[in-house]
Amino acid sequence: MKNLKNYKWIFILIMGLILINVLASKFHSRFDLTQDHRYTLSPAAKNIIKKIESPIVIDVFLKGTFPPEFRRLQSETRQFLEEMAAYNSNIKFNFIDPLAEGDDANAVAQEFYELGMTPASINVMENGKESESIIFPWAIANFNNKTVKIPLLKNKLGNTDEERVNNSVQQLEYSFADALGQLVQPKKKKIAVMRGNGELSDAYLADFIKTIRQYYFVAPFTLDSVANYPEKNLEDLKEFDLIIEAKPTQAYTEKEKLVLDQYLMNGGKSLWLVEQTAMENDSLFNPTGSAFALPRDLNLNDFFFSYGIRINPALINDIYSAPIVLASGSGNDTRFSPYPWFYSPLTSSPNSHPIINNIEAVKFEWANPIDTLKNGIKKTILLSSSPQSKIEGTPKEISLNLLNSRPDLSSYTAGELPMAVLLEGSFRSVYKNRVKPFDLKNYVDKGVATKMVVISDGDVIKNQMQRGEPLELGFDRFTGNTYGNKELLLNAVNYLLDDSGLIDIRSKEISIAFLNSERTAQEREKWQIINLVLPLLLLGLVAFIFTFFRKRRYLKK
Repeated sequence: MKNLKNYKWIFILIMGLILINVLASKFHSRFDLTQDHRYTLSPAAKNIIKKIESPIVIDVFLKGTFPPEFRRLQSETRQFLEEMAAYNSNIKFNFIDPLAEGDDANAVAQEFYELGMTPASINVMENGKESESIIFPWAIANFNNKTVKIPLLKNKLGNTDEERVNNSVQQLEYSFADALGQLVQPKKKKIAVMRGNGELSDAYLADFIKTIRQYYFVAPFTLDSVANYPEKNLEDLKEFDLIIEAKPTQAYTEKEKLVLDQYLMNGGKSLWLVEQTAMENDSLFNPTGSAFALPRDLNLNDFFFSYGIRINPALINDIYSAPIVLASGSGNDTRFSPYPWFYSPLTSSPNSHPIINNIEAVKFEWANPIDTLKNGIKKTILLSSSPQSKIEGTPKEISLNLLNSRPDLSSYTAGELPMAVLLEGSFRSVYKNRVKPFDLKNYVDKGVATKMVVISDGDVIKNQMQRGEPLELGFDRFTGNTYGNKELLLNAVNYLLDDSGLIDIRSKEISIAFLNSERTAQEREKWQIINLVLPLLLLGLVAFIFTFFRKRRYLKK
């Protein structure tokens, strides 16, 4: 009878365990106890992930032997992917070591580079000695014969490895959500790349257009027919959600301006990359080594003034700038040397707006200062020059001989000069209370709420060319540096057109704690001794106390 009761309780225990496991498999939850909620998916990311109805396989090339900082990136990436997979079981992922089969690291790096996935060089500190190693911080998402490359390492000029990893962890959710969105979300929005006013040619816009075509429909649009069919031209333009004006060099007619104005009044978004001065680096490469920077009249002063900004026909000279590369010698003896060039500002970010949060420095060339005016439109300065800047009026002769003289730092007192501004609100028409260049049936004085980004340098969107082929936007083939131009513009377009809230993920702040590598190397032996000796001492102390009280107990008996 006693055995029967025992069997009964064993049976109940087994059935209880089975029931608990079944319930746990059906109803479970994950809890994010981190202070910054780094493992909690944002609503925008969840909205994208829940649309995945068939398997997506993500291959992550972060497997192998890494320094502690990059092991943290590896573990954070794995934990984030586990969170996504828990939310949708159609997400599968693998961690792959590209060097697992003992292949030559340089050969593998070349294969990655040819696929558009640039390897990263890292400094490895071991036993107080520093060496260099190559890692492959990339992932590839595969879905229905479509593939998207996902960069996992966020680079910034001058950042330490710890800072690079911290920035990268902050962008993990954005990187993966963005990639999955490209795979599962159909294109909806349409972008017009404006033509007809001397804008940059297709070759110099190729990389950026290729990039935004992954998200949106893109087509050229010209205002040539405005002269004869202005209303039809406006109606056709309204079919687009965003227009991009990339470095126009020919003045706009009043009819063209009215069409652009009414496009904005009807809720159209716009990205302007416009300069009020005429000057190019190529102009300096002549026998005299000099050229004149001249004001450029695009007939847009009243246009932008009405919206609340003024682009001045002057140049920004900034101590914090990108170099200019000059060639010396000839033939096989040609050498390319970088020199400080203060007309190529590298921008700083005065705030943490999602468009510019955590992006690399953006390279400008011959940029103009922007003034903001009070008119009820919300204005956010996205990028500005460094505090050590000055304004130079035009016309002005610019010579390469400047490279032979030291700058007078006492003259750089203009402070941070705006070069990229976001405008949001209900704009007032440029032609309110003015004679209009043509009759318009549905003319609007006060527009609906919309957005506009104005950048005072057209070269921000211009990719370099090599052997007739466009290079990646932001990559400088002479120095090997990659600047944040493409990321800035892509973020701007996403912000202006965003219907998924994805851009808000960029504002997520995550703080990663790292060990001090120098202090670790200096105190290595001390902590090794503590870790080895202290447990033995504690164990010996416990054994002594236990033996002491045991003897005392039995002596009393």
